[in-house]
Amino acid sequence: MDTEEFVIKQISVFSENKPGRLAAMAKALEEEQVNILAFSIAEAGEFGVVRALVDQPEKAYRKLAGMGFVVSFTEVVGVRMRDEPGGLYEVARILGDAKINIEYSYAYSGKEMAVLILRVDNTREAIKQIRAHGGELVKSLPAAFPASGGRAR
Repeated sequence: MDTEEFVIKQISVFSENKPGRLAAMAKALEEEQVNILAFSIAEAGEFGVVRALVDQPEKAYRKLAGMGFVVSFTEVVGVRMRDEPGGLYEVARILGDAKINIEYSYAYSGKEMAVLILRVDNTREAIKQIRAHGGELVKSLPAAFPASGGRAR
């Protein structure tokens, strides 16, 4: 079972936790015409990490690293799930039963579907397990966000 087509490249940007840092990142990506499709922010005292799904990850990496940000790529999985009670449980149960740990996640919920972005400890096995249990994975980031036509609003 081929899993590579379902591996999504997320950028993680480490930064000081102070006013204006997110605006600087967002402005830089705007200048490069890089669209942010989804993101989350986690803080740890004086520092934070912005995790983002963008339509041009390599371009975003080059721009932000060139500005002095510490940037890395992380492999994540996008799972389409039911946008109703029990939707998250279905995905979490599949991975838990397969002994795959969810390290973190964030989600998008639109008119047509919900998409759960997962960072797990075994990406390819997670893909296999979700597909084996009838789950639908996202191949293309813009396609995962149909309510906005692939563009964040």
